[in-house]
Amino acid sequence: MKRATGAIAGLALLAGCAGPAVQTAQVPSVLPPPDFRVDLGPGVPVDRDWWRSFGDPQLTLLVDEALARNADIGIATARVREARAQQDLARSAMLPTLDAAIAATDARSVNPFGQPVEQRAAQPQVQAGWEVDLFGRLSDQVSAARSGWLATEAARAAVQLSVASATASAYVTLLALDDRLALAQRTAETRKGSRDLIARRVRFGYSPKLELEQAEVDYQAALLLVPALEQARMRQENALSVLAGRVPGPVLRAQGLAALDKPATPEALPSELLRRRPDIAQAEYQLAATDSNLAAARKHFLPSLRLSASAGAAFSTLLSGPVGLWSVGGSVLAPLFEGGRLRAGAETAGAQRDAAAFSYRKVALTALREVNDQLVAVDALDRQVRIQTKQRDALAEANRLAGNRYREGYSPLLEQLDTQRGLLSAELALIQARADALNARVGLFQALGGGWAADENN
Repeated sequence: MKRATGAIAGLALLAGCAGPAVQTAQVPSVLPPPDFRVDLGPGVPVDRDWWRSFGDPQLTLLVDEALARNADIGIATARVREARAQQDLARSAMLPTLDAAIAATDARSVNPFGQPVEQRAAQPQVQAGWEVDLFGRLSDQVSAARSGWLATEAARAAVQLSVASATASAYVTLLALDDRLALAQRTAETRKGSRDLIARRVRFGYSPKLELEQAEVDYQAALLLVPALEQARMRQENALSVLAGRVPGPVLRAQGLAALDKPATPEALPSELLRRRPDIAQAEYQLAATDSNLAAARKHFLPSLRLSASAGAAFSTLLSGPVGLWSVGGSVLAPLFEGGRLRAGAETAGAQRDAAAFSYRKVALTALREVNDQLVAVDALDRQVRIQTKQRDALAEANRLAGNRYREGYSPLLEQLDTQRGLLSAELALIQARADALNARVGLFQALGGGWAADENN
C-alpha cells in the first residue's frame, strides 16, 4: 500500500513538472468599441441567405449554384474532411490496439542424433497494447486535432461567405454594364438621328458644314463606347459563370439595376461581430489548437506507460497436443537525453502559439476596420447617388433647353453638344454610383459575417 501511495505521489510530482517553462508573448486582447464610427440607424438582423434580400430570383439562383459547385468551396470541404480524419486519428491513440497473428512452418531438420526430423507447426496469437494517458498528453493531442477540425469548418464558412459575396457583387456589376451599354446604344442612336438631321440642313444650306463634323465626332464618340462595354460585359459573364462552377458562357439575369431591391441596412453591433465572423472563429480555433499542442509538447518530457498482453497456442506435429501461450507486461519509457529535440519541439510549439495569438488579434482588428469601412461606404455612396441623381436631372433639363435654343436659332450647335456630353457622363456616373452603393451593401453583409455564427459548427 505504501509503495502504491509513493508511486502515485511520484506521478503527481512529475505531472506538475511537465517539461521546461516555455515563454509565450503577452498579446493584448481585442475589446470591441461601444459603437462603430458611422451609425446608419436601426438595422435588421442579418439573414443567413442575405442575398435573397435583393429580390432577384436569378441572383438567388446564381449564389445557390455557386455555393453548391464552386471549386474553392470544394477544396475547403476536402480540407474539413482531412481535418476530421486527423481528429479521429488522434483519438484512436487513446484506445487499445488489438491484433491477430498466426505463424506457420513446415520444416525438415536434423536432431542431435543425426536423424532427420520433419515438423509442421502453427502458432496463432492475439496481441493487445494500450498506452495509458498518464499525464494527458494524448488528450491534448486530441484537443488540438479537434480545434484544427473546427478551424477548417470555420475556414469553409469563410470561403462560402466570400464566394456568395463575390457572386452577388459580380452580378450587380454585370447589371451595371448592361445599363451602361444600353445607355451608350441609345445615345448613339440619338446622335445618329441628330447627325442625319444636320446633314440634311447642310445639304440645303441651312447649317454650316462645321456643325455636321461636330455632330459626327459626337456620334462616333458614343459608338466608341459600345464595343468596349460589350467586351467588359462578356468578360463579366465568363467570370460569373466560373464562380458558379459553370463553363464560361451567357448568364440569365434581370433587366438592369432597377430590377434589384435595395436591401435594408443590416444590424451592425460591435459586441456581436467577434462571434459572427467565420474568419475570427477560424483564428480562435487555431489559437486553441496551438495551446493544446504546446501542452502536449511539454508533456513529452514525462514518462509514458504502455501495457501489453498476448495469448495464443502452439500446435506442432512434435507435440502431443496444443500448448497455451500467454504474456502480460508493461513498459515505462522516460526520456533522459534527446539532444535537445524535445526542448526544440516545445519552443517550436510556443512560437506557433504566439503566431496564432497575434494572427487572432490581427484578424479581429481587421474585421472591425472592414465593418467601419463598409459603413462609411454605404453612407457615402447613398449620398453620392442622391447628389448624382440631382445633377443628372439638372443636366437633362439643360440639354432640353439647349436643344430648343438650337432649333429656334438662338444658340450654336456646340452649346447643345456640350450639354449632351455632360448628360451622358452624368448618366454613366449615376449607373456606376448605384452599382457601387449596392456593392457596398454586399460588402457590409460580408464584413458582418453574412449571418454565420460560431455555434453553428459545434
